[in-house]
Amino acid sequence: MKIRRRDFITLLGGAAPAWPLAAQAQQSVKPVIGYLVPGLSGQNAHLLAVFRQILAEAGYVEGRNLTIEYRFAEGEYDRLQGLAAELVQRQAGVIIAVTTPAALAAKAVTATIPIVFNTPDDPVGVGLVASMARPDGNATGVHQFNTALGAKQLGILRQLVPSAARVGLLVNPNNNNAEVMTSEVTEAASTIGVEIKVVRASDRSEIEAAFATLVRNRGDALVVGADPFFFSRRLQLATLATRHAIPVMYNAREFPEAGGLMSYGASLTEVWRYLGVYTARILKGAKPADLPVMQSTKLELVINHETARIVGLAVPDMLLAIADEVIE
Repeated sequence: MKIRRRDFITLLGGAAPAWPLAAQAQQSVKPVIGYLVPGLSGQNAHLLAVFRQILAEAGYVEGRNLTIEYRFAEGEYDRLQGLAAELVQRQAGVIIAVTTPAALAAKAVTATIPIVFNTPDDPVGVGLVASMARPDGNATGVHQFNTALGAKQLGILRQLVPSAARVGLLVNPNNNNAEVMTSEVTEAASTIGVEIKVVRASDRSEIEAAFATLVRNRGDALVVGADPFFFSRRLQLATLATRHAIPVMYNAREFPEAGGLMSYGASLTEVWRYLGVYTARILKGAKPADLPVMQSTKLELVINHETARIVGLAVPDMLLAIADEVIE
């Protein structure tokens, strides 16, 4: 059937008023992202900015066509499941679970809402996914190598402090990676003749007590385990280490940037970029079960040279040469 140009214009004109209404209705429905963090609010703002930027590049801008609901456990990991349940009630389209405790809490309250996590632990071993290549569920994300780096961190620390015979290991007993990291570092220490003294902390006062214990036991150095609460308390950790002149190895560049001595671990900037990429893909219709868990491959050694001088350490030229960044 032929339609004359005049008839087509008439039809077009009759339909036109409905189009803006349909477009307006479509724009008014903003996807909601839940952002679940075990630590303190405001402590990873620079990483959140990276995450938002990746989403914006994919066409999702917070406040314009995207809503982000933030939940912070403030270091109280037993609150995570309740906070995750709030995000389910809020009908979040995706839940971003920062580190293993948050991811496990989200998995415990929903089997349908997509979860995008980052974890330093084995995602299969802790029960987040069925396999790295085929998650086969509602969760996927990024595996960052931090808990598997304890031996390497200890080795670098010994290069800086060759005389260290008694080294402390700070872990959070509320984090499921504490036992794995303790076993890994203790085993590595035994091969080089170092004695490991485990100290534990899950709140601010216990961090203070852990340093007091280390000083009392004449610890020569300290390795801080990967943990989101420790990340949120990095300024406190750096201040205490400097006050007691204890050489400390951390797992992320943000620690030496806050005044800590040095770090060796995954680039969290890269990790948060990956989180943004996968979140955008899921918002566009991808299913977590079809998105392989990504491996964070960028590792960084960062040394705060000024802090080394303050605690009376001369950094070997070899370490300075291989460092990704030296903070003066």
